[in-house]
Amino acid sequence: MKSAPIHYAFRQALVEAWAGGAGLLLPVGFFGGTVVLVPFSLGDSSALLATAGPGVLWLALALASLVTLERVFQADLQDGALDLWIQEDNLISLIAAVKILAHFIVSGLPLVLLTPLIGLMFQIPAEATVTAMAVYGFGGVSFFLWGGVAAALSASIARAGLLIAVIALPFYLPTMIFGSLAILEDGAGTSDLFLLASTLFALGVAPPFMGAALRLAAD
Repeated sequence: MKSAPIHYAFRQALVEAWAGGAGLLLPVGFFGGTVVLVPFSLGDSSALLATAGPGVLWLALALASLVTLERVFQADLQDGALDLWIQEDNLISLIAAVKILAHFIVSGLPLVLLTPLIGLMFQIPAEATVTAMAVYGFGGVSFFLWGGVAAALSASIARAGLLIAVIALPFYLPTMIFGSLAILEDGAGTSDLFLLASTLFALGVAPPFMGAALRLAAD
């Protein structure tokens, strides 16, 4: 059954996400370190911290999403699993998507849940950051999907962390721009819709891109 390799790939990706790159600790440490250091450079102005806070959180989330993606597909290429997956039509795209979902659950979702606590450092009211968790969640999914595309394109390259960042960061820009504006807006606005649209676009486009890139890597 086609669902069997998908379930296996999901479980395998969960294990890899915990084991690779110190599991959850490295992304959380990178995210926390980034947002803790920035307030010291901005000073103690509440207005400045509240204005810069959402953008800093988006930047930290974007960079932290890249930490565990370097080897997300490399092990499958090396052990021959990728060769088996590409034999089924469209299966490779689904497998790539669930592997990225597993990495988001382990490495991305905890960062999203931390945003209310981190937001307090930027003088952002707790109730505002709790509401914004959904916004950061949509953005985090988009980051990991585009990061997955970059990881698939560089699956056959050793030590491809920098290359993944170079490929992925331009795709992160719409999410960062609309996400920051959505947090700064008071209530629902057009930026929320644009952010949702960019995430849905990533959900529709990134898995086929990952599948095509992995087919090329397997050839």
